Amino acid sequence: MNTAVRLLAVALSAPLGAVLPGATGVALGTPALAQAQAVPTATPSTSLTAAQANEAARTLLEAIKGKDGATIYNGLSDPLRNSTSIKAVQQRMDSNPRVTSYRISEISRGMDDTTVEAFAVVETRKGEVPLLLVLDDSGKLVAWKWVGTTLPIEETALKFVNDLNAGRWIAARYYLDLNFQQELTPQDLKRKWTKLERTLGGVKRVKSALVASQGGEQQLVLVTIEFGKVTDNLFVIFNREGRIINVDFSADLV
Repeated sequence: MNTAVRLLAVALSAPLGAVLPGATGVALGTPALAQAQAVPTATPSTSLTAAQANEAARTLLEAIKGKDGATIYNGLSDPLRNSTSIKAVQQRMDSNPRVTSYRISEISRGMDDTTVEAFAVVETRKGEVPLLLVLDDSGKLVAWKWVGTTLPIEETALKFVNDLNAGRWIAARYYLDLNFQQELTPQDLKRKWTKLERTLGGVKRVKSALVASQGGEQQLVLVTIEFGKVTDNLFVIFNREGRIINVDFSADLV
């Protein structure tokens, strides 16, 4: 099991959730599929191909369109499935606004997961609403969000990564829990981030952050980063108070 999956299993103590901008309750997107464009990368190591990711995403989105809670539940990664139930997923689907169509616009294969960018048309919104899905090596759903909604821990994760990217090591360390600060000096952060950046071809842009788990003793945020060689997700774990207690600087890289 890779580091990211282990962190996900540890962090998940509550069902997956995100809020559609301007709507009440939790909403997943839905479907009319356009051809997905796979982004060429130099160092992805996930075993999931772009075609498999496209198929997995389409299955999820079709289930969302049909409000099929059982299929959505079966499409969740093991940690997510263990933290919820078919009934809970179905109740969430039944309370969501209807999605009338979708298109997958981009598939980015990472080191140990795949990010799928899509656009959905929702009956309660004008125009298309951007949506992100993160899939594991088996094509199962790790996390998702409607782009445009930002939760407090997502904001903190973005500030943390942006400080790292700007070389503000002391500022980045501020977001860490006190015990984690004692483990990681500013020099440690510099060494780990610099090697990660160098290995993956430099940071082109920090794209977004999405919550995979929130509200429990441990909360998980995935920060999607476009590097020169690959687009990948950095796993950032928070405690209940919103302080960072772990970061997935992959042992394979740093």
